[in-house]
Amino acid sequence: MVHNPEQLMEFLFHLRAKGITDTRVLTAMERIDRGAFVDGLFADRAYEDVPLPIASGQTISQPSVVGLMTQSLNVQPRDKVLEVGTGSGYQAAILSQLARRVYTIDRHRTLTRTAQARIEAQGITNVTVMTGDGSFGLPDQAPFDRILVTAAAEDPPGPLLEQLRPGGIMVVPVGQSDTVQSLIKVTSGPEGFDYEELRSVRFVPLVEGRAAD
Repeated sequence: MVHNPEQLMEFLFHLRAKGITDTRVLTAMERIDRGAFVDGLFADRAYEDVPLPIASGQTISQPSVVGLMTQSLNVQPRDKVLEVGTGSGYQAAILSQLARRVYTIDRHRTLTRTAQARIEAQGITNVTVMTGDGSFGLPDQAPFDRILVTAAAEDPPGPLLEQLRPGGIMVVPVGQSDTVQSLIKVTSGPEGFDYEELRSVRFVPLVEGRAAD
């Protein structure tokens, strides 16, 4: 939790103003201190609603986008969730407060190592951090009730759609990496997938393969 009560109240007020109204999501974001996932020069900006640089040329998403994606995912207490793109570990930590089990995967070993340490430091025990090619998901653990992708694909990745349980939800940014993308909510229904466009966003691209670092 953020140590400064005034800062925390301002943080939560801003999230509500941005449309984050789900009490469970707000409580999760109150419990998980974003400052614990931001290093160095940017630590003082942890509670601003802006994306911030992290290692390996990646970013930690702005809190309002984290909140919107989490709210749109509608995670239930018994759900098994896959996150593609661990990054700092902040989003996985938020999801850990809402789901039964979270699997998070990133292609950068540098990031997964650091994220694992941060998540353990928070006393979180229901998150499994893995290094690998997240564009293919985790077939061995499928199906998933919820899938969250924190990197932009040109289309919702087929392997991830296949790993979504019937009735499940995936939230994914879609679009070219050098243009504004659309955040899409995909729901697996009895007659196929339903797509809902949520808002414009900008994420790093979803890249296949493991990184060298």
